[in-house]
Amino acid sequence: MAKIIGIIVVIASVLGGFMLSGGQFMALVHPFEVLIIGGAALGAFLQANPGSMFMRVFKKSLSMFSSRFSHAYYLDVLKLVYEILNKSRREGMMAIEADIEEPEASPIFSKYPGILKDQRITAYICDYLRIMSSGNMAPHELEGLFDMEIASLKEELEHPSHAVAKVADGMPAMGIVAAVLGIVITMSILAEADNAMIGYKVGSALVGTFLGILASYGFFGPLAAALEHDAKEEINVFEAIKAGLVASASGMPPSLAVEFSRKVLYPAHRPSFSELEQAMRGN
Repeated sequence: MAKIIGIIVVIASVLGGFMLSGGQFMALVHPFEVLIIGGAALGAFLQANPGSMFMRVFKKSLSMFSSRFSHAYYLDVLKLVYEILNKSRREGMMAIEADIEEPEASPIFSKYPGILKDQRITAYICDYLRIMSSGNMAPHELEGLFDMEIASLKEELEHPSHAVAKVADGMPAMGIVAAVLGIVITMSILAEADNAMIGYKVGSALVGTFLGILASYGFFGPLAAALEHDAKEEINVFEAIKAGLVASASGMPPSLAVEFSRKVLYPAHRPSFSELEQAMRGN
């Protein structure tokens, strides 16, 4: 909701200020300027990134309006980690083999559909539980493997934000390109055009610069920052899971191991100690 409000505030402030100052809204409507700027930016994006990146950025951008990283989501992650560790502690690591081989059919994973539908996090948990069940890796070796994978995940998850940031950086230049082309058109009709037509053409050219700068700092720059923040929150979840599993591998009981996970989470939506304790007792 905050992001939608932010977009509305940007548009309302810019257009409202312009129109209250005596400007005419239709003076800003120049579809071909938008075509030049938008098309050039899209083409540059496609050149600079893998073919699949466009759909990734598009889907991630839509998800920015309803982030899944809420208080309830964090609590579900902690409860899942606790339940799976508690079962392995009581019944042995072999008891969770069916859960980690087919999480979709697992009674434990099925209780948390929000986590189960995220294949990356589900696979991440199951892979490391398999490694732990082998019993052949020391806790510090397990932690080192976690660190290497999280570093790789960080690069992948932050790629969309970096890609959009590059587009945001180039938007003002694309606006200048549109403006220069507008001036070229103006100069080509200078001999036969009257003052009104010249003014209209110059105004159209300046709109190109305006749109490029507004798109950069009003929309694409904030989107890149939002994508970066979303990536950091997702990485934080991976780090929290890592902390709990490494603590368990070091011999900590499930109730204490999951506390390691809780303390790693960002404070904004982190469940309290008593809230987590009640949730674990409920299981």
